[in-house]
Amino acid sequence: MTAWTSDELNRIATADELEMAPRRGDGTLRGPVPIWVVRDGDDLYVRSFRGTDGGWWRTARTSHQGHIRSGGVDRDVTIEEVTGSEINDRIDTAYRTKYGRYRGAYVDPMVAARSTTLRLTPR
Repeated sequence: MTAWTSDELNRIATADELEMAPRRGDGTLRGPVPIWVVRDGDDLYVRSFRGTDGGWWRTARTSHQGHIRSGGVDRDVTIEEVTGSEINDRIDTAYRTKYGRYRGAYVDPMVAARSTTLRLTPR
């Protein structure tokens, strides 16, 4: 499994958004959607603002593959669901810390969307 470089992690983690284009069942990419991304250690995580109703999230959850662009990084990724409460607690904190300036109207739905947490790993 490929790992993120320190430069990639830093560039993506400091960018406000990430463009996510999950791969469909027929192998084509959905149109990219801007989403928030957070870092925990050497891993990157995303969640669906619309929870399980998010179209990009449903496609990503099914295919486990996609393409991202953020901070000048352009990579194919493997997408893995994350369910552990300890890691989700850390991701909640990361969302509050990174995006707290947007206040509760935007941050609260991201924290509430724990069931949509996905880890992005470069391919």
